[in-house]
Amino acid sequence: MAVQEEFVSPAQSARVQGTTMQGTTVGATNVFLQPVAPPSILGMFAFAGATFMVAAWLAGWYGSAVSPFYFAPFVAVLGGIVQLFCCVWAFRARDGMATAIHGTWGAFYLGYGLLYAIFTLQPRMIPMGGVFPELGFWFIVLAAISWVLTLAAMGHSLALTAVVMSVSGGATFAAIGLLAGVFWCSALGGYLFILASLCALYDGAAQVLKEIYGHEVLKIGYSPRVLAEPGVMVGAGEPGVIHGQR
Repeated sequence: MAVQEEFVSPAQSARVQGTTMQGTTVGATNVFLQPVAPPSILGMFAFAGATFMVAAWLAGWYGSAVSPFYFAPFVAVLGGIVQLFCCVWAFRARDGMATAIHGTWGAFYLGYGLLYAIFTLQPRMIPMGGVFPELGFWFIVLAAISWVLTLAAMGHSLALTAVVMSVSGGATFAAIGLLAGVFWCSALGGYLFILASLCALYDGAAQVLKEIYGHEVLKIGYSPRVLAEPGVMVGAGEPGVIHGQR
């Protein structure tokens, strides 16, 4: 569980250690911590839901060229607005990885919903596997960012790595499909996105069960580096700080 510290001055910080800035021993200052629930619990569920709806359509599981007009508003709210809220709270939890994932994909899904809202004014239906270079280049951006985050996720946990790696592959093939109009690339991207949504569902479920029961019910696969971090790290000027969402 992440915590937020009360602001203290450097002199107060020194008193936590039992001395003033001049070295005189004094009584310790009480520090009150504000618990912050792990933002990625909701963030992963929001990502999983929005990604599954788009991915199943890309894979050809349901719908037609007009389907995005129906699911885009839900994608914008769940995948966009909700993830952006999680991104803001991930800042407070000092989790740069979650901030980058939910911020990047939350902004994209919000834009995706707005795009189809604009299309209602000047309809443009994009067939599954059709050429759409304007959106294809955005998937290039998403793929580049997500592959970088995959390298970072490898230092965190197996569950998070599975989410980011599969969504990176999905964005890569979606970009090729939208730029070249190759249906099988779009479909393969859709299947990788479905895998990403299932991995995100697992990660979110593992985190919420750990939050409730106090131990891992579903294995997350934390890296040795993460497991070696102390639960609460005291630093100059910010006592009682925990990094991330463990």
